[in-house]
Amino acid sequence: MTIINGKETAALVKQQIAEQVKTLTANGQRPPCLAAIIVGHDPASETYVKNKIQACQECGFTSLHMPLEASITQEQLLHTIEQLNSNEKVDGIIVQLPLPSHIDEGAVINAIDWRKDVDGFHPVNVGRMLIGLPAMIPATPLGILTLLQHYNIATAGKKCVVMGRSNIVGKPVAQLMMLPQYGNATVTVCHSQTKNVAEELRQADIIITAIGQPGFITADMVKPGAVVLDVGITRVADPTHKKGYRLMGDVDYEHVAPKCSYITPVPGGVGPMTVCSLMQNTLKAYNAHNPQHTPQS
Repeated sequence: MTIINGKETAALVKQQIAEQVKTLTANGQRPPCLAAIIVGHDPASETYVKNKIQACQECGFTSLHMPLEASITQEQLLHTIEQLNSNEKVDGIIVQLPLPSHIDEGAVINAIDWRKDVDGFHPVNVGRMLIGLPAMIPATPLGILTLLQHYNIATAGKKCVVMGRSNIVGKPVAQLMMLPQYGNATVTVCHSQTKNVAEELRQADIIITAIGQPGFITADMVKPGAVVLDVGITRVADPTHKKGYRLMGDVDYEHVAPKCSYITPVPGGVGPMTVCSLMQNTLKAYNAHNPQHTPQS
């Protein structure tokens, strides 16, 4: 059994990105730039944005940290996005979710230039991904693909069961695992209305789960040698821990892991790859929309 180490993989990918950026800047080109908008003062959202800004520094990117008050109107927010869309020195734009209730998240996502949509949420990116055209792939699914590739895990022709059908993880990762240029697997999506979930899981060569139900997948649901990627992360009360809780995935890790060929831990598995994937998408946007400049003499 091999434990898939997301922290080490993310660090390696960011190092590779940083090396590419060094080459760009050594040739007289500007580094990629990511603009991060956060509305309000939600502590979790502030932490996520801080981590993204830190990742930009590690990769040699420049960044625009744009904190806005929760009282901002939707019109004002859309105007801010439009300014970033037209700024040729900004390659990627993220708007940290969730947004205050008076702002329509869909309208905000649609307002971002799809070519700068490094979250991969814009309908144009979703549609392009669906039919196999070049697109910004949502961060968590891209992180899963990167882990599978990094560990040389075969996916072609395998039976893959995806637990969950969210727009952020379940749907896009199921599509990517089907596409010939990515997973090329046979994919089944299970959700709250699926009958005989345990039987579906027992047939899976690869399980990708993102349902947010701690310990839902038990050892009797997993066949020997399966690959398990656990996206779920939930705080579970635990008085033995200093914080009074521990983080737990959708998988009963202690009992499932011995049966697997590969498995991601929680935390430290898929999670670290998400921010790393945003950096990959930002570099991709930079390369697509900034032709190679003539090096300065």
